[in-house]
Amino acid sequence: MQHYNYIFTGGGLAALLTLYHFLEDPFLKDSSILIIDQEIKNSNDRTWCFWDSSSLFDKQAEKIWLKAWFKDNTHTQQMLLHPYRYKKLRSSTFYQFIYNLAKQHPNVHFAHQKVIDVTELGTYCTVKTNTQLYTCNRVFNSIYNPDWVASQTKFPLVQQHFIGWVVRTKEAVFTENCPTFMDFSIKQKGNTRFMYVLPNTKNEALIEYTLFSKDLLPKEEYEQAITHYLNDLGVQHFEILEKEQGNIPMTCYPFWKHNTANIIHIGSAGGWTKASTGYTFKSAYKRAKKLSAFTKTNTDFRQFHTKNKFWFYDLLLIDILHQNNKVGNQIFSALFHDGKVALIFKFLDEETSLWEDLQVINKCPKGIFIKALWNRFLKVF
Repeated sequence: MQHYNYIFTGGGLAALLTLYHFLEDPFLKDSSILIIDQEIKNSNDRTWCFWDSSSLFDKQAEKIWLKAWFKDNTHTQQMLLHPYRYKKLRSSTFYQFIYNLAKQHPNVHFAHQKVIDVTELGTYCTVKTNTQLYTCNRVFNSIYNPDWVASQTKFPLVQQHFIGWVVRTKEAVFTENCPTFMDFSIKQKGNTRFMYVLPNTKNEALIEYTLFSKDLLPKEEYEQAITHYLNDLGVQHFEILEKEQGNIPMTCYPFWKHNTANIIHIGSAGGWTKASTGYTFKSAYKRAKKLSAFTKTNTDFRQFHTKNKFWFYDLLLIDILHQNNKVGNQIFSALFHDGKVALIFKFLDEETSLWEDLQVINKCPKGIFIKALWNRFLKVF
């Protein structure tokens, strides 16, 4: 039986970002670390994008944009993102970057096994896989448990689900230096649906058909929507270079209540996804950095999480999308209509003051949110 200081059960984004911060810190970099994941992550299985005003992962980014389109049925708005930039990061590039960094530390190990059980036994933990049993001081778990959310009704779940194609077209139809952040001009069909376009060149782009809704669609419906969208752009001939799909849980369920003194849930399993948007990368980066600092000086993971005002803002939006899914188009259009995106990005990064919060809230449809606030008040009492 092998013992480690830290074991990561699941080796996805949250685990690798936390590992990155560990290896950047002299206090933690020499600890014995094991990352267990049944998959070997060496392909481009997803694309992460995030806005940022620093040089964070600039060298690893495939594309960096200074402006973006926002579209709906009534207008098309090109938004200048300054002081932010919108960055596209291929997962294969990120995986390789972290793996290369880990290779410089002989105390970091990877095991490609399936985790069966994680148990805390007083001052240490056991991790059982399909082939082995390990012990460790502390566990960082990123294996999502859908039963936690499904077994309750107080905190609803909205799913952000999508299928994306990287296509190469015969026609030059994409604006290379300007992605389409959200295009709500497509048929909503009673949901919140939009197209997301990340161009590499005038003839090549990632196009994702994305929904914020309760239920998934048949695969054919996503793919037909992408084909129709390309046809509407004037594309008659295209080649599919890559495919990706995803389903991100958008919920304010308090995952942190399942943390113990020595086991913490991270990533989607710990509620690290930004509930109101489904954006994962930047939120996970900030929480991983905070967790690295916390681990150095604290002995009880139950003390890690703190609930703030942004959690409540997200909760109201999820309540709205869960009860009246079709109004998502109206809400996001109101936020981005004037093209002044810097304040919105700062708000979604949870860095705004109360006065700035009020400026953002003032953009939103008042009646929808007042009703959601009242309904949430009734749930409490």
